[in-house]
Amino acid sequence: MIFAVGVDHAGAPLHDVATSTLIELGHEVLDLGQCDDYPDMALKMGKVIDAGDAERGILACGSGAGIAVAASKLPGIRAQTIHDTYTAHQAVEHDAVNVLCIGGRVIGSEVARELVRTFAQAEVSDEPRHLRRRAKVELLEFEGLDANLEGDS
Repeated sequence: MIFAVGVDHAGAPLHDVATSTLIELGHEVLDLGQCDDYPDMALKMGKVIDAGDAERGILACGSGAGIAVAASKLPGIRAQTIHDTYTAHQAVEHDAVNVLCIGGRVIGSEVARELVRTFAQAEVSDEPRHLRRRAKVELLEFEGLDANLEGDS
């Protein structure tokens, strides 16, 4: 699988950890580098995933929150701040999260390594309940406050 990796200045300490972990797992890495403002990196990530140049991504800023908010504004991007291994796999399996966001000022390199490993090895579930819920999320993404989510709940 091809993963894109990008960080802002505060996420820089996790750049090499994420990249080396993905390579150790046999994945290809598209290095998006580093920038000062996290929205710039979020947009870079969105563009490479939208173009099909990467299937998933890893983003890091200081907390993981700002970059996740920015990335999640982009169509087709399901970014989430994750700092535990349970959420790292469940977010992919249930929610089809395609961008892991982590905080360089919040977690250390060993936790980051475990999160990247868990996220990279997780597979999206096609169970009907997950498909139904993800379809509703897509309605929210494209129809916003006008979305009608009533039906199979």
